[in-house]
This record gives sequence, structure tokens and C-alpha cells, in this order.
Amino acid sequence: MSRRITIHDVAQAAGVSVATVSKAINGRDGVAPTTLEHVREIVARLGYESSLVATSMRRRRTDVIGVLVAEFEPFAVQLLQGVSSALQGTRFDVLAYAGSVSAGEHLGWERRSLSRLGGTLIDGAILVTPTTMPTDASVPLVAIDPSASTGSDGPATVSVHNAEGAFAVTEHLISLGHRRIAHLRGRTDLDSARQRERGYRRALERAGIPVDPALVVDGNYRTASTTAGAHALLDLAAPPTAVFAANDLSAIEMIRVARERGLRVPDELSVAGFDDVPEAAAHVPQLTTVRQPLAAMGAEAVRLLLAMLDGAPYEHVRMPAELIVRSSTAAPPR
Repeated sequence: MSRRITIHDVAQAAGVSVATVSKAINGRDGVAPTTLEHVREIVARLGYESSLVATSMRRRRTDVIGVLVAEFEPFAVQLLQGVSSALQGTRFDVLAYAGSVSAGEHLGWERRSLSRLGGTLIDGAILVTPTTMPTDASVPLVAIDPSASTGSDGPATVSVHNAEGAFAVTEHLISLGHRRIAHLRGRTDLDSARQRERGYRRALERAGIPVDPALVVDGNYRTASTTAGAHALLDLAAPPTAVFAANDLSAIEMIRVARERGLRVPDELSVAGFDDVPEAAAHVPQLTTVRQPLAAMGAEAVRLLLAMLDGAPYEHVRMPAELIVRSSTAAPPR
């Protein structure tokens, strides 16, 4: 590996003191314009970058926003794109950090991530689907899709109308003529999953359809859990004719399992999801789903966080969820 360029290398190449280089790269007074231009040329030619930690110690800020996730999956990646777009033209860079990779589990990833990054590498953090919200964080926080509804208390949050979206997609399945509608629910430690199940149940109740406990199984937003849940549903003596999965990846896995067992989607089984990640439209058949404005949610989290860094109070924002009907749902077989 090549040696890291240091401020001493820049000073030697430019023929000036380390103090002069420091003033030039940190925008301080006391450097002649010709010297400033010369130092900047040397910095660019050598590829010198000052340490974020050293910069934060000098300036008490890093101009870096952290996007902290449990793991990188399509939902988080879409949010990250929105964050990145919203920060274009600002002074801030983005640091994306997956907090549960080394630990191998979700539990406590938020606190671990913040303890490693907060106060030295990032000025503020956007936490994606946190199960807990640290109350003693050293930087301002915005939570996207938090574990619990915070009401007027707690940190800034961005979420969607999960129950309403779930109600709409379940009502869509009912309108097609389905009566045995299953639900592959998400992570029960997240408020979004609980709200989606609530919307599903409310739609059935509104239509006068009793909720069969056997038709509600765990998917946990993860493929392994969804696989087991999908088999459990299709093993029933009276299997469902339609499945509402709490996220798109679970819906796509449900379709895979159904095909593996010889079922045609949507001719013999209708499947719908939630999120509208890119895989939903790219899938064959294209997935009926509930669209979360993920990029807009990431951008809104940026707006809240930058306002908080300027001293504004926290806010709670809920965004609309939109039913997107595609070709994975149809009338039940006769």
C-alpha cells in the first residue's frame, strides 16, 4: 500500500511551513493569495485529505451526515439515494454505516453505531428503522420508520401512513373477490409492521371477513423467515388465495415459494407487497404494492436534520402511501 500523504509532505512540496498549509486548507487569514493558490495546487496534485477526526477536533464539526442502518438492503439503499440527492449543493458529505454486520444481529446496533461515529466523524445522524432511540446521543438524530410512534415527544421522525397503505392493498384484494387473504407480517419490533397488520385487519373487519389466525404468519422482513411462513401458509388444508406481505422482498419470496410448489401467480395465488422498491416493478409478474416515497423520505430527513443543526426544534413528519396495482394480483380461481 502507498503511504498516506501528510500535511508535512504538502509543506515540503510547496516550500512553506506546516502552519501556512494548515491556514490555507482551513480557510484562515494570514496567507498571501499567490501562496494560497500555490498550496491548493500542491494539495490537489498530491491528493492530500485532512483527517475527519482532526478536523472535527479543530472546528468542532466535520460537515458529514451519517446514515446509519442495520444492514444495506433495497429499502435502505433507496432512502440513501434520497439523502444523497438532498445534500447535493450543500457543504455536507454522507457517511453510510451498517451497524449490525459485525455483530450479526439487529439488537443494539443503533447505540453501537452512534458511540463509534457520533461527535468525531459525523455532525448528525439519520437512523433507518431503529428499534431503540438513544436518549443521550452526542449529535442530533432523525429516525426514519422508528420502532414506536413517538407522538409529540421523542426525536425527529419521518414515516408513512402504514395502516392506511395496508388497508388500501387489502381492500384491493377484497375487491377482486378474495376472502382467504393471508398476511406475512414484518418485524414485530417495528411500529411500521404493527401498523400494516392493523390496516390489514381493519380492511377485513370492514368487509365482514373474520381474521383467521392461521393466515397471519411471521415474515420479519427477511427472506429466511418469509420462506418458512410461505410454506406454512401453502401447507394449510384451506390455503389462502391471496397474500399481503409486509414488504416487497417478502412478497417476492412468497411468489418464489408458490412457483416452486407449482402455483401460478396471479392465476392461482395473488401476492402484494409494501414499499415499491425497484425490484417490485422489475419482477415478473410485476408486483402490486404500496409505494412509500422512499427518496422523498430520505430528503425530508435531511431537511429536518439540517434545520436541527441550525437550532430548530425537532418535527414529526408522516408521508402518504400510495397503492400501485400491477400484474401480481387478480381475481381468485373459480
